[in-house]
Amino acid sequence: MRADGSPHPVRSGAGVGCAAAVELCGAQQTLWRGGAGGAVTLKLPDLRLREGEQVCVVGPSGAGKTTLLHVLAGLLVPEAGRVLVGGIDLARLREAERDRFRARNIGYVLQSLHLVASLSVLENVLLPLGFAGIPRRAARARAGELLERLELSPLGDARPGSLSLGERQRAAIARAVACRPRLLLADEPTASLDEARAGVAARLLREVAAESAANLVLVTHDDRIGAGFERVLHMVGGPEGPTR
Repeated sequence: MRADGSPHPVRSGAGVGCAAAVELCGAQQTLWRGGAGGAVTLKLPDLRLREGEQVCVVGPSGAGKTTLLHVLAGLLVPEAGRVLVGGIDLARLREAERDRFRARNIGYVLQSLHLVASLSVLENVLLPLGFAGIPRRAARARAGELLERLELSPLGDARPGSLSLGERQRAAIARAVACRPRLLLADEPTASLDEARAGVAARLLREVAAESAANLVLVTHDDRIGAGFERVLHMVGGPEGPTR
């Protein structure tokens, strides 16, 4: 640990010209399926991203896309292999350390959005800034900047339940990028949208990630979403299955 309590970065694999901003290597996770499914072992794809690189992960339901995001977010610790974000091996951190690291470095747009219904749009965006210990004045300035960027300023005092789906998605994106994360994760962000709105949502995620040089990992079942990405990874086999 450093003197300020933050973890030391771990040197990535030798022989590589530049260190990866995000690296997943040899990771696997046991999953429990209901009924007669029992325990299955999911082998996650190896992933190595340069700073600011964006990747779209495409695969059917059950392929392990959400598990991949949970491991990258440090919500799940892989039973084998390692996951590094900004040179930090998340598996080596204690749970409280992972929580602090996630709050400051990782943004996550969940499929169900998970906006807090009892809070306003502005208060939802302020949440991660508070968790990260950002002073209140700076936090409000950052939240206001994001609401303006995502055309939500007139809705800052509104509750999520009064918003359209597109507005709720933009609010969830604002919350996810509030702390200027190193890594932005998005789980099926276009699942409930028609083709035109899906394209807009995916483009917005790419833009806000690029504005802060964050890595973006977006998972989807829709092959069309990958068209705007420089890199597409297909998860095709599910537990014990291949990727390509």
